[in-house]
Amino acid sequence: MIFISHNHADKIIIEPIAVKLADIFGKEKVFYDSWSMQPGDGLIDKMNEGLEKCTHFFYFVSKNSIGSNMVKMEWQNAVYKASKGNCKVIPIRLDATSMPPILSQSLYIDLYSNGLDATVGQMVNVIQGNSNFNASTNSFSNLSFKIESQTETDITFKIYASHYLEPISNFLILVKNAEGELNFSLPTEGMFNGGFNKDVKLSNGNIVNAELMKASRGITPTMPMTILITKDKKIELKFVGILHQTSESDYTPIPQRT
Repeated sequence: MIFISHNHADKIIIEPIAVKLADIFGKEKVFYDSWSMQPGDGLIDKMNEGLEKCTHFFYFVSKNSIGSNMVKMEWQNAVYKASKGNCKVIPIRLDATSMPPILSQSLYIDLYSNGLDATVGQMVNVIQGNSNFNASTNSFSNLSFKIESQTETDITFKIYASHYLEPISNFLILVKNAEGELNFSLPTEGMFNGGFNKDVKLSNGNIVNAELMKASRGITPTMPMTILITKDKKIELKFVGILHQTSESDYTPIPQRT
């Protein structure tokens, strides 16, 4: 049994991981509260049942989980069970929060620095030792963007990483403007590479233009990236969206913050 110990406030990042593990090992082998507990179940009884069968206890360490008495009770019981050799306790660092002292000597998986797919791969390796596992795509987006300010001549976007480092900062800014109507820059970066691309075909079949922008650093939760578009006030900005490069040939849409 794989036990997922987390705080409900972190579900936006935990849920895709739990679903991936369930796809690989089966739901019945993954103790995750959203499907392992039903209305009317006793929380303590269900937790004890999951811990009794647990062979791999993954504790997602975050500011939220450190402050949760329920999560604290879960991982402390798991540590006691592990001391008898009956299960493995694997901490997973979800944000910049420090490990509890009793776990500070344990090796942990660093989602905050390495990202979602690498974390799932390491979790699977711990469970079954399959170093050739390739994580599948999921709908969670660590990146998002927001229009910070807009005037007749300047539009400022910020791209945010919500949970962990994104090492590749290559983006396509999608527009329906013609080449030369807009100027693109990264005002907070020293240097960047890029260029205008005409007639980019999107996955939905639409044809747009795009400015490729490549920065030399990654994006972290504390270091977003600023994109500035300038134009003549007579020119209308026909903005479509932003794509993030996720592999040599793949670009993924990133959602806009509300």
